[in-house]
Amino acid sequence: METRTITIDDTLQGERIDKVLSTVDAQWSRSQVQAWIKEGVVTVNGKAPKGNYKVKLNDEIVIEIPEAQPLDILPEKMDLDIYFEDSDVLVVNKPKGMVVHPAIGHVTGTLVNGLMAHCTDLSGINGVMRPGIVHRIDKDTSGLLMVAKNDIAHESLVNQLVAKTVVRRYVALVHGVIPHDKGTIDAPIGRDKQDRQSMTVTEENSKHAVTHFHVLERFHGYTLVECQLETGRTHQIRVHMKYIGFPLVGDPKYGPRKTMNLDGQALHAAVLGFEHPRTKEHIEFEAPTPAYLEAVLEELRKSY
Repeated sequence: METRTITIDDTLQGERIDKVLSTVDAQWSRSQVQAWIKEGVVTVNGKAPKGNYKVKLNDEIVIEIPEAQPLDILPEKMDLDIYFEDSDVLVVNKPKGMVVHPAIGHVTGTLVNGLMAHCTDLSGINGVMRPGIVHRIDKDTSGLLMVAKNDIAHESLVNQLVAKTVVRRYVALVHGVIPHDKGTIDAPIGRDKQDRQSMTVTEENSKHAVTHFHVLERFHGYTLVECQLETGRTHQIRVHMKYIGFPLVGDPKYGPRKTMNLDGQALHAAVLGFEHPRTKEHIEFEAPTPAYLEAVLEELRKSY
């Protein structure tokens, strides 16, 4: 059983406890937190809170997270774009618009649903028969993801992410013409005080975040860039590019709305490289620019 302890600061006080805890960890849904409160595994200053309790400054919240149970996920046959697969690891090119994990509102049609049907040789992650998604990309971001099929592979890939040895390069179309050819954005990212569902560059309750970028192509009013992640914070590229004044085209959360008729941000995880957990060989893959983005670029080139 895992125990998590959270102390409430001035940015969180006054909020409902279930809302607060659902923002602490990306894998905790609000309904999951509510279930934990009902089960009595959540305490505030040593006492069980009510579900509508509003947290106070310096409250100490302790969560005794129950042991994971087998996932009740419906396997779905899908035409997945698999770039690599063996008994330990799978690399898949996720299309724009596909959710990675099942959640409320997205219980079917996710990448995990498809992987559960595709992978017939899973040996389990932490005792659960499921594919090990070790890093995520947003629903409207396309591109490459690595998936662990067993505990050994999962631990290795997670450790590589922590050690910052995984190669992750993204292609993004941004608003504005970036005058310099390359740069590094070293700015901490945390929850936005004004919108707890968004991230922002902030010194408070933030995590170190570094993005390297270089210009691939310039257009009238737009720039195509390649971004390389040194860290992997939530919405990192989207937040960092907005921070320096060049938000992603089509980004409904961090950029101008309804630009170029794109449904979601123009962001593609193009290159993924890592050390194979068993062979220790460095393997690297590249997924070409998706058709929707290539069509936009062709239109920009015609008018340039």
